[in-house]
Amino acid sequence: MKEFELKYGCNPNQKPAKIFAQDGGELPLKVLNGRPGYINFLDALNGWQLVRDLKKATGLPAATSFKHVSPAGAAVGLPLSDTLKKIYWVDDLPELSPIAAAYARARGADRMSSYGDFIALSDVCDVSAAQLIKREYSDGIIAPGYEPEALEILKEKKKGAYAVIEIDPDYVPGPIEHKDVFGITFEQGRNDLDVTDELVSNVVTENKDIPESAKRDMKVALITLKYTQSNSVCYVKDGQAIGVGAGQQSRIHCTRLAGTKADNWLLRQSPKVLGLSFVDGLKRAERDNAIDLYIGEDYMDVLADGKWEKIFTVKPEVFTAEEKRAWLDQAEGCTLGSDAFFPFDDNVERAYRSGVRYIVQPGGSIRDDDVIRCCNEHGIAMVFNGVRLFHH
Repeated sequence: MKEFELKYGCNPNQKPAKIFAQDGGELPLKVLNGRPGYINFLDALNGWQLVRDLKKATGLPAATSFKHVSPAGAAVGLPLSDTLKKIYWVDDLPELSPIAAAYARARGADRMSSYGDFIALSDVCDVSAAQLIKREYSDGIIAPGYEPEALEILKEKKKGAYAVIEIDPDYVPGPIEHKDVFGITFEQGRNDLDVTDELVSNVVTENKDIPESAKRDMKVALITLKYTQSNSVCYVKDGQAIGVGAGQQSRIHCTRLAGTKADNWLLRQSPKVLGLSFVDGLKRAERDNAIDLYIGEDYMDVLADGKWEKIFTVKPEVFTAEEKRAWLDQAEGCTLGSDAFFPFDDNVERAYRSGVRYIVQPGGSIRDDDVIRCCNEHGIAMVFNGVRLFHH
């Protein structure tokens, strides 16, 4: 296949539209089912690069959940605790394979943002992963291959229209890339930076104790940021992104946005949320929305008389601000990555409140000393990786 005609571009009024290899050669992919669109392919190709890099950096199967050219979640295939199985709505499934566990984590970090996602898997999609994907609302998937039974399961989604793309895992693009904007062509070297141990070795704080698990999480953060629209910040815990702030003009707004998502992930594991009793027949997406409202400031949208009865079998007690803060204060061991330097120490203060104890960022601000001092006050270990990871 040398080119693939698209229904339209980013929007229905943008026609004609197609993808093709610039050198006139064969495309390194096959469309096995459905008809992916312009944004689907952008998500697929960015997502594939992310999981490919994660697998290379960690040696573990990896998955990502992409929406509008930024990852809503990314993770490696570590086993899930009973609590994570419950908050990701997979506790009723058989034991997940490593690649299925990676996607459950990637999808579960921010389930509201992942609604209608495009999936990328680093490994062959097996039946375990396909059965999980089958029950989630998703636009499509890209992977280096599919087990025959898994492919048949996926083909049944969306009344047979689910987009399934197979990518050549050995494909290596040229070193130069191009992009057209307003009739003008931009050219640059491809960002082929490898995220290695060396990139997370320059510890600049008094606390230099960074366990291997935190170094792994730093790599997960940096690789996630490499394919996230800038400015961007990523919180990671136990091999999975738990909060991604993308495309914000201000660094602190990235940190706050990602921090709020990380807080929501932590709050979903609290006894008050785990104890919620939903009415029969409520869909997973409806439960996700109800939980998001319940733990947020608009909790009366689900607790008001006449509303809660449609969602819960028993009216929940209000999750007070004091209770939420007490639960979040127990958070420890989170890692934060930033695609560019912190210009002020307010980013560190905000990150600390969400349990961040390890930070990786390029450094290079005129206020680096203030940022390091703030980390030292909180006992945070921080690495200067020296590399900016802007993505546009």
